[in-house]
Amino acid sequence: MMSFHEMKDKDYIPQKTQLMMMIGGGFGLAKTLLLNLSDLKKLRIIPPNSERYIRPTRPYDLPSFESSMKLCVSEEKYLRPTLHCDHHEPEVIALAHQLGAYKKTDKEFAEDAFHFVKENMTLEIIAFNPVSETIKRGTGTCIHLISVFIALCRAAGIKARYKMFAMNMIKAWYDAVVDVDPLVKKWYDSMGYFMIEGEGEIYIDGEWIVAHVGPKAERQAAAGIPITKFGEDSLGRWFFAIPGSIMVMESIPFGLAGAIRGLSKIAPGSMERVNISIQKQIASGKKIIADAGGVEAYDKNAREKMEIKQPTLQLQTKDEIVFS
Repeated sequence: MMSFHEMKDKDYIPQKTQLMMMIGGGFGLAKTLLLNLSDLKKLRIIPPNSERYIRPTRPYDLPSFESSMKLCVSEEKYLRPTLHCDHHEPEVIALAHQLGAYKKTDKEFAEDAFHFVKENMTLEIIAFNPVSETIKRGTGTCIHLISVFIALCRAAGIKARYKMFAMNMIKAWYDAVVDVDPLVKKWYDSMGYFMIEGEGEIYIDGEWIVAHVGPKAERQAAAGIPITKFGEDSLGRWFFAIPGSIMVMESIPFGLAGAIRGLSKIAPGSMERVNISIQKQIASGKKIIADAGGVEAYDKNAREKMEIKQPTLQLQTKDEIVFS
């Protein structure tokens, strides 16, 4: 059994800031449900003959695992297995080798792992699970997908960690993820932020490089924002961190999964409505990208639109009237 010291060293014990947010989120959810029991009864289950969520087909094949495949077995911080992110699982090892683990430079591998997760895996609000299950399913929350990226990097011997924060989101994503369900909307609005979001960070050549793999290109196109590249932060683009909430950690801490697990049991219909909306957003973004002439053409246009053009100031001397 793991000792308290080991749990604290691996960041299984929530940091103070995170603990306060998790408690606040739990109370916020409980309050929302208690004050909206009539809505809960109507919304917790999708009515018969209504639109249902259909999980997208995984767009990649699972590579075969071989016991001879090289694996990082270091117990050094940021290289060891952690909660919901065990890179010793066969599915992780096989996928890491398919992507070129131990054959490419650390940066080349990390960038390829970033693109694999971002382009092939789809956002789905679902309870936490082992990282191998996420790979087999091809879907998960942002933290599921970040965990896949982190696990792949650790399997290849590259230090990787989580960066988490409480966030507000741009309106396009609020409309697609929050405003589609009355209970989720009331929960979000009562708290002022949507629980905890995250990014991955990998350590290469003496510096931590950010990698936000959560949004597919289609979701970003539907929101009218650029397609995030390896090394670009989500903060300031579509998320805005609540001041003082940014934290880095080796592992997903105990308790973080509680809110999603609780909501999935109490109001599964709410989660299904959000997932249906996400699929519609992806379909919309796919058309936008096609109309723009492809991902690169869309991204170039979106970046040009987002550039802030600073006014040119010219300072000139001016005769003034002086009263003596």
